[in-house]
Amino acid sequence: MNNSITLVVADDHPLLLKGLMDKLMDYNYNVIGTAENGAIALDKIMELQPTIAILDEEMPLLTGFEVIKKCKEKNIDTKFVILTSHKEKAFIYKAKKLSISGYIIKDEPFTEVHNCIQSVSKGEPYFSAVFNNVFNDEVAPQLQKIKLLSPSERTIVRLVAQGKSSKEIGEYLSLSYRTIEKHRSNIIDKLGLPKEKDVLSLWVQENMEFVL
Repeated sequence: MNNSITLVVADDHPLLLKGLMDKLMDYNYNVIGTAENGAIALDKIMELQPTIAILDEEMPLLTGFEVIKKCKEKNIDTKFVILTSHKEKAFIYKAKKLSISGYIIKDEPFTEVHNCIQSVSKGEPYFSAVFNNVFNDEVAPQLQKIKLLSPSERTIVRLVAQGKSSKEIGEYLSLSYRTIEKHRSNIIDKLGLPKEKDVLSLWVQENMEFVL
């Protein structure tokens, strides 16, 4: 019975929120709260503790991810589904780290939302094919490469992410410029990057989420 599954739905676009609500009602879901920003969403989830919260990621005041983080800190039992347009690997990785129950792309048919709610309500996570493809093809391979780095190499990568030069990194870690350059060369090899100027800095900018 769908009406035994209680839902809170949050999206900062009124038309999208209304459209989603109408569809959920058509499927006989019990929507007990809606929100047009992250702060209201957080309050409603804390107060009503629905079975599932369906959240847009980009919302005013608090993002969907921030709402989920705060609820998890309070040990709220609600399961979380992100409904978003974002397919970028940084978003996919953040969602995976938060151990959410579902991730659906907005341009997919409503049946995906329905399938996700059904699955999550039975304790089975549900991610759209796009989510799984991006994770398997773009995120997982990078994580595997990063695992090859030693703790000191990871520290250097984080300092590169802060825009520090080899000279500055050497001074910060009390190591010679040559030692840092050798480390950088080893990191580039382990990450399978071409030996080109600024290649590590460019890689770090594209994969910031994985290294910080």
